[in-house]
Amino acid sequence: MAHSHEHDADDPSAPALTLLTIFGLLAGLAAEYGGAPPFAQWFGYGLAYLAGGLPALRGALEELWHDHVLDIDLLMVAAALAAASVGAPTEGAILLALFSLSSMLEGRAMGRARRAVEALMALRPDTALRRTATGIEEVPAASLVAGDIVVLRPGARVPVDGVVIEGHGSLDESTITGESMPLAKGPGAQLFEATVNLDGILGMRVSKALADSTVARMIRLVTEAQAARSPSERFSEWFGQRYTVAVLVGSILAYVIMRLIGLVHGDAMYRAATLLVAASPCAVVISVPAAILSALSAAARGGVLFKGGAALETLAAVRAYAFDKTGTLTTGRADLVAIAAPDMEDDDFLSRLVALEAQSEHPVAGALRRAAAERGIAVAERTGVRSIPSEGIVAGEGEAWAGNPRLVARMGAAVDHPAVQALAAGDSTTIYYGEGARLLGAVAVADTARSSSAASLSALRDNGVTGIAMMTGDRRAVADRIGGDLGLRPDEIHADLLPQDKVALVAGLAKHGKVAFVGDGVNDAAALARADVGIAMGAAGSEVALQAADVALLSDEMTQLAAAHRLARRTAGIIRQNLIFALGMMVILVVGALWGELPLPLAVVGHEGGTVLVVLNGLRLLADPIRRGAKG
Repeated sequence: MAHSHEHDADDPSAPALTLLTIFGLLAGLAAEYGGAPPFAQWFGYGLAYLAGGLPALRGALEELWHDHVLDIDLLMVAAALAAASVGAPTEGAILLALFSLSSMLEGRAMGRARRAVEALMALRPDTALRRTATGIEEVPAASLVAGDIVVLRPGARVPVDGVVIEGHGSLDESTITGESMPLAKGPGAQLFEATVNLDGILGMRVSKALADSTVARMIRLVTEAQAARSPSERFSEWFGQRYTVAVLVGSILAYVIMRLIGLVHGDAMYRAATLLVAASPCAVVISVPAAILSALSAAARGGVLFKGGAALETLAAVRAYAFDKTGTLTTGRADLVAIAAPDMEDDDFLSRLVALEAQSEHPVAGALRRAAAERGIAVAERTGVRSIPSEGIVAGEGEAWAGNPRLVARMGAAVDHPAVQALAAGDSTTIYYGEGARLLGAVAVADTARSSSAASLSALRDNGVTGIAMMTGDRRAVADRIGGDLGLRPDEIHADLLPQDKVALVAGLAKHGKVAFVGDGVNDAAALARADVGIAMGAAGSEVALQAADVALLSDEMTQLAAAHRLARRTAGIIRQNLIFALGMMVILVVGALWGELPLPLAVVGHEGGTVLVVLNGLRLLADPIRRGAKG
């Protein structure tokens, strides 16, 4: 940090001390130019020195005592005292006033960046409606434990993580996942803390206590991320500590040399004090964390968690992405993709099939029920349904049945219609339906590409990504179908892979530059470890994924991946801008102090103004479009 006032980001006394310093400066100026006695001038300037200098000196001495580090604050205090010692208390007071003001603004700005994620805490409801044996009671949210039943009314925020057990409603999850559109939720759906129930009355079973819920884990992760320094941050901190020593020693040497070449004590001390101010690397040191913290906070508000500045910086350099297919580029669940019913309407056929599958817990049955609901098909549930393991289900003594080819053979039916045969020859799972010994048709169910995947891959290419690979252990025909839907080239589709094959492919992509692997953070641990950046998809409910990856996308959708990549590159650009500006300003001021006639007030304005400018430039990242669920 530029100043040891970093810990003053939330210090309520900082504004008061800054105002007191400015008041002392103004009082001293008024006395000096108003013809007041000298003691009145020194009273005003003394107040500025005490209010502006003592806190900085205390912080610098604490740094020196505890961490054995010479802090930049010490340079400012030394420069102000040097100015006062040569009869220029006005310049010293101006320096301390501007230094105090910039420290306060910097502290408030950095505090804002740190609090951007913690503001989610305010979204937590204090109380919840818990269902008990005697009715519904309002209890503190902190008292909820796993297994409790909570009632959510329209407009209520979800108090802790849980699962819907009754009712249907739409949830606004933008605060957690960055998803801009409300999501429909019904029994079995997962609910995240701090999201909003827009309509409907829901019954929810608590799955995690308040301390382990989504917002608590997000804040813990972001706090750890802000503590983990990126390479640029480590460099700027290393540079600042060593450069501070060099400036102090250099100023003393400059004073000695100027005395040796004939300058009087006052002029030499004034030049040395000016050099102290001009050469201080405040803007250089603050330029990196101002941008990193702002980017981390904006990303977290958009549903993307970076595990520190190092992951953010590395993602900016990524030029190749490897994707696990199932559950990442695809929904990871079975969906109805085709119907072949030669002698009846599709809806009639689907109604009969779903009536048979209504009570099944098989994923295929779930796909068929969802398809019927989306089409608005009324389903009359059958009774007396029994399961035949590894074959399918049958109602009664075979009056209706649904299953695989083994069940078709058992029922004495034949797959003889061309449309059904063509469906069976495809790359999807085929379910046959018949009544008695007659086959009426079949459906195909398959894992399908996420609606957001193709657009996200296209946005990544637009962002400069030169290598993309889809990796799966699934069959080649399935991989080619999904890859074709996503617009991937044949050489970008890799199927029938074992875990070690994925690791080898990730290593091969390194020819493009840095490589990111996008998966679920659990099944692809080896590939995540081999990649330069591991990215976990849909990690809002997965502690394992959060631990395994360098970056976690809290949403189950792909929309924020390209936005995160663009933000990382934008952050790297702003860091470069800040460093170039800060170093350039410092060189100009030092040259002016050593070989020019640079006045101390001008050095003060240039130094503190440059520090404020790089902070404000970094804070632009707080408003990055990723916060609004940008598509990349």
